Formats: sequence, structure tokens, C-alpha cells
Amino acid sequence: MNEKQQTISKSVSVTGVGLHTGVVATMTFVPAPANHGYKFQRIDLPDQPIVDADVDNVVDLSRGTTIEQNGARIHTVEHTLAALVGLQIDNVLIQLDGPEPPIMDGSSIKFVDALLDAGIEEQNAYRNYFEVPEYVHYMNKETDTELVALPLSDYRLTVMVDYNSTVISSQHASLNDITLFKDDIAECRTFVFLHELEALYGQNLIKGGDLTNAIVIVDREVQDGELDHLSQLLSKPKVSVNKSKGILNNVDLHYPNEMARHKLLDLIGDLALVGRPIKAQILAARPGHAANVALAKKIKKLIKSGKGDIPQYDPNKAPVFDINQIGQLLAHRYPFQMIDKIIALDENSVVGVKNVTINEQFFLGHFPGNPVMPGVLQLEAMAQTGGILVLTSVPDPDNYWPYLIGIDACRFRRNVFPGDTVIFKCEFTSPMKRGIVKMSGRGYVAGQLVCEADMIASLVKKK
Repeated sequence: MNEKQQTISKSVSVTGVGLHTGVVATMTFVPAPANHGYKFQRIDLPDQPIVDADVDNVVDLSRGTTIEQNGARIHTVEHTLAALVGLQIDNVLIQLDGPEPPIMDGSSIKFVDALLDAGIEEQNAYRNYFEVPEYVHYMNKETDTELVALPLSDYRLTVMVDYNSTVISSQHASLNDITLFKDDIAECRTFVFLHELEALYGQNLIKGGDLTNAIVIVDREVQDGELDHLSQLLSKPKVSVNKSKGILNNVDLHYPNEMARHKLLDLIGDLALVGRPIKAQILAARPGHAANVALAKKIKKLIKSGKGDIPQYDPNKAPVFDINQIGQLLAHRYPFQMIDKIIALDENSVVGVKNVTINEQFFLGHFPGNPVMPGVLQLEAMAQTGGILVLTSVPDPDNYWPYLIGIDACRFRRNVFPGDTVIFKCEFTSPMKRGIVKMSGRGYVAGQLVCEADMIASLVKKK
């Protein structure tokens, strides 16, 4: 999986009819800056409102995932989002001149092709992965649906479907490497059972559905008179059924388990609504949009709790700033230059590393015989990490001094000893106003929280 965030090199558009609304729309993927994420924009509405691709914005799950925000609604977002996740593209503005992305052929492949045609561009920011830290479970006994997310330092998905159908047996599909999405999953099309068609039309759904963008599975006997009715329903001059094949108009499948693969595609798209790239093993039995979104909400709740959101340190990875570059930004010098590396930095957060050794000058007098890093110096190291974030938020950091002017909710959770490596993460909690900014900071040793504080910093111009 990629370390750096990605966007596209140029804008690219696709046009087609929406599956459920039946409205023809053009969807344009537009490059976006680091940490932008996925956002839809209804350019056909007054003020062109933005809709964040966020699980908290889900408002309807009728045969697709619909989101709404700022008075704008976007139907059936899952195939679009799956394409972006499958290509490991992090930041895109998705402009629509209608209420629903084009269904195209019922899969994600047309979006994947368009995005690849636009070109993928690496950005100077690390991906903000959420590594699921514990067993996350969703179950619906009524639908016999069960989804599980398990800790894993990768992203793998396995899906099982079983419709008790003589046409479709139990099917399984897996994706063990996200880079295989284009080849193994992207072209797998949406499907519907024949007995569901009229009910869906009656619910004012699948207005744009036809045999070019969905597989229709014939799961019952069809009389000759019904075929004429179906041809009118699907806007086709003629439809036929081959009983041995069980698919309307004998559409060829891309894979024998195309249905399970499409359910995996939907799952990837729905879980994109968590808002961050995920590292986890996802196991899903008979998933659907409601279950997918329920699992996404559980994962997002876990993110909000802070569990699993611990920065990972790989000493083999090149730092964003080494000790010499830190010295060029911060004026602190021995014995008060507290941070050895900056290993992650974006517009809103920073991660710094402090290697604690017995050679630190403060150990000479702080609990001799039982050396413990003073809490006030842990806080100083955290503040210096935050100082890097504050200084890099302005175009001319050489012209400013960063000062710590406020501390609140400071807690020291456990002792820090010689030999420990402390990982500090600081994040903006409010935008900078008149040179004043608020941050939250946390320090970890071996994945355990050792200190935390809310800080206020001030940027003061050098005279």
C-alpha cells in the first residue's frame, strides 16, 4: 500500500445516465490538495454545494448508498468511491451536474480507466491510515448478514454471498492486494434478480437500469407474455431467457463469481465513507449497503475514540525533516533541542520522534538511581513538535518565532525512561487567527500513551 497521498494530474469527465434517478449527468474528477479527501459538488445547484463523502452524511440505502449535506443529495456513490480507493487516490473533488454519478456499465471500470487516463500524481504528504486496533463486528440476524474487521497491517477483503438460488450458488471473492483491484474487481457489474425488477420500478428506483448496465438473474419460470412486458420495462426490442444460463438476454459473465466480486466492490466503496484509508482484514457474509455502512460507522466511532490512531514509526524510512533541518526551523539548541526527527507532516498534523538516552543532561539530577524523563520536558518536546507544524503553516517561517502561550488538560500517563523512543503527534484543533492557533498533542512509547495536552501557540514576527 502507498505511503504518500495521491491525486490526479488533470481533470477528467465521464457522462451517462444515473441508475436510480434515470438522469443523464456528467461527472468530473478534479485534482485536489493533500488532506482534501473525497468530496462531491453539485454544480447544477445554486451555490454549488459540497457534500463530503462521509458515513455521517448517509441518508438512504435503497439499493445503493446516498449521501446528503448542505441541501445537496448524491445518489449511488459506491462505484465511484470504489474506483478511487482501488487506485489508492486520496484527494479528488467530484463535480456533478446532476443528482447521481453515471452508472456506465454497472461496474467501476469506466471510472478507473478515466482516472488512469488523467494520470496519478504523488503528493508531499503521508497517507493517514487508520489501522483497526481490535475486533469490530456487525451482525443482522434478520438478514443473516455478518461483517467483521480484524487488525492487519494491510487491506484485505473477503466476501461470501448466498441467495438460496438455483441459478447462483454460494460464491466467494477475495482481494488480498489493493493494487489488483483494477484487474480482479473493477469490471464486475451490479446485478438484480428478475423477481425484484417490478418492485424496484414500483419504488421509483432503477429508472436508468437496462441490460447494458446490470446483470438480470432469472430465478423463476418466465412465460412468453412476460418477455414482451420485460422488453418494454427495459426499453429493449426483445429479451430472451436461456434456462441453462439463467441470465436475461444471455449476458456473458466476466467471472463465474462476478456477483460476489461486485459485492466486494460495493463494500470497498461504502467503507471509503470512513474518511481515511483503512488497514484491516474485512470478512463479510451476505453484505449489503446497510450492513457495509453500519460497519463503516463502527470503524469511524473507533477513530473518534482515539483507539488505533497511534502514529507508526519505521526507523528505516527517510524522515520528513532530519536533525539538521529541524535546526534550521527551530532556534532551540542543546540542551533544549528535544526532537530528533519529523516523520510525518501535513497541513493539519505533525509527528516527531524523541530518542531518550541516559546521556540526557536532565538525568544527572532527576531521580538518580531511578532516572525518569521530567514531565515538563516531555511537554517541551511535544511543544517543539507542534512548533514545527505552526512554522510550516506559513510561507516564510524564517521570519517568525513560535511561542507556547497556553497549556490545558495536561496529563502524564506513565513514566518515560532512558532507552524509550517517544513519538509525539500534534494536530491543529482550530484554524490560525491573528497568529494564534490551538493544537492537541499526545506522546506515545511502544504504542502506549505517556502524555497529552491541549496547547495554544503564537507566531510572533521577528523584529
